[in-house]
Amino acid sequence: MKIYIGHSKEFDYKNDLYSPIRNSELNSKHEIIFPHETDELIISRDIIKTVDLMIAEVSYPATGMGIELGWADSFGRPIICIYKKGSKISKSLKAVCDNFIEYSDEKDLVEKLKKVLNN
Repeated sequence: MKIYIGHSKEFDYKNDLYSPIRNSELNSKHEIIFPHETDELIISRDIIKTVDLMIAEVSYPATGMGIELGWADSFGRPIICIYKKGSKISKSLKAVCDNFIEYSDEKDLVEKLKKVLNN
């Protein structure tokens, strides 16, 4: 499955999001695209058109991610919103997503994603 993972830039996404997923079995089972893994400019709209799923880390609000969620929704791509326990997430996310996963730490995140993606 080809998966795009969107997120805010307001947290340590390379260590808290990219690394746990890249170092898990999810990385070998799926084609995972992180928007800021390299310094290369990507056109996320064009990538989102081609993916099977968008996962959005929504613990921190971000205008750019909101735009990406709108694209994913308009392209008919399924969306999973993930958020860290204790985060106050926007209620407007329910307009584009009905699948929310709350996680406590990186290990919990990977386990919950594995469970959802294996179904």
